[in-house]
Order: sequence, then C-alpha cells, then structure tokens
Amino acid sequence: MRERLLGRLDETAALDRLRGLPVNYDPARAPQDGVAEGHWHVDSGATVIGRERPGPPERGGPFQIACRMVSEYEFADARIVRAVYRSGDELLGRDMLLEGRFCGLRFYLGVRVTGVIDETRDTGHGPEQVWGWCYQTLQGHLEQGRLSYEVIKNLATGEVTFRVTGYSRPARIANPVIRWGFRLFGRWTQERFYRNVQRRMYRLTQAAQRGQPLPEPTERADGLVLAPSGVRPHPAERLTSSWLHPGS
Repeated sequence: MRERLLGRLDETAALDRLRGLPVNYDPARAPQDGVAEGHWHVDSGATVIGRERPGPPERGGPFQIACRMVSEYEFADARIVRAVYRSGDELLGRDMLLEGRFCGLRFYLGVRVTGVIDETRDTGHGPEQVWGWCYQTLQGHLEQGRLSYEVIKNLATGEVTFRVTGYSRPARIANPVIRWGFRLFGRWTQERFYRNVQRRMYRLTQAAQRGQPLPEPTERADGLVLAPSGVRPHPAERLTSSWLHPGS
C-alpha cells in the first residue's frame, strides 16, 4: 500500500485532476497584469538571507542554496501549507496540490507554476541576478491570485535576498461556514505564512553556510514529492475535516 503524503487524500488522483482545471480569475483584471477590478490585496516582503562577494553567484553560496530550496518548495511552513507535486515535471507548468492547514481543518487547493524568472535586472542599487518562479490559483482554490518567490543577489554588494510578492483576493466560497471562517482568519493566516517562509529561508540558508545538510525532499516510489521535507501525516489526521477544491 502506498504511503499517504497528505492524510487520507488520494494524492495521485487529485494531482491528475488539476491538469484540466483553469486559472480561476482573469489576469487582465488583476493588479500588475492589467487594470485591477475589485478589491485585491497586494503584498511584498523581503529579507536578507546571506552575503557573498560582489559579482556572479558563488558556487555553493547563499544564492545557489536558496535557489535550490525555492525550486523544491522547501521554504514552506508545514504548519500552514504543505504541497505535493511530481518530481519529473518541469518547473514551468508544474501543477501543485497544496494542503492548507488551520486547526483541525484541511483544504486541498490547486495551483500551477505559470512563470519562471531567470534574469539580470538593472536597479537603482546596482545590477541584480534574480531567479524564482510564480504560481497562479486554479479553479476550486479559496483565493484568486498569483504569488512569486524570488532569490536576488545584488551583484555590486553581494547581498542575497529572498522576496515574496503577490496579489490575491478571496474566491467565491459556497459553504457558508468555510466562507465566514476564511473572512475571519484567511488574511491573518496568509500574512503569517509570508512572515514565516522568510524566517525559515533565512534559518535554512544560514544553517547550510555553517555546514549543516540541506533538507532533502520526501519522494515516493511513484515520483510524488511532499514539501517541505520531514513531515508526515499524524495518526490523528483521520479525525480532521477536509475539503477538496472548496472555492470556485
């Protein structure tokens, strides 16, 4: 019997269903991509996670370490969000099934990686090497929006930063209990997640610089990966209430 990665859910079947799901909003009516229609939250936060010598990213330095963790979704706070994806999928176009966790509730939500960033930017503080990716929410998610994760090295100063940016708003939620619960706690949980992933990225990068091993993704025999690493469903998960694609 295959090991469950996310409690009682059949992760393989749930991931297969994501292939046919569209993005659940019109990007042309969202911030950054067009003229925003309706109320959106626009977020941006960054933290310095390390320093290198000026110039291109160093082999084994903070920039490369952070890029690896970003590519594997290793920076996530497992107390709030976990993810399952296929190890063989290209990053661009990768479907991910997120497990949103709040108290004894579990929400299974689909997202798709729709952009990969790998570029040098000219800024007022000097040129920056940037690598990262962004995902957009799929039909059934509790939110509508896009979230980007970027690792940035200032080539003039050597400073390495992890930045999280995005825009979002609640999706239409038919279940009144979930709808009101999300209104009360959704934004608070979202902001908590943003803060925690930046702290985790800093801790992991600093630990790797001190010689500690990087976390390794948990990969099942069929190629499904659970991120972040080191987490497993607790036996009490069978007592939780869960919803697959609770939004619209």
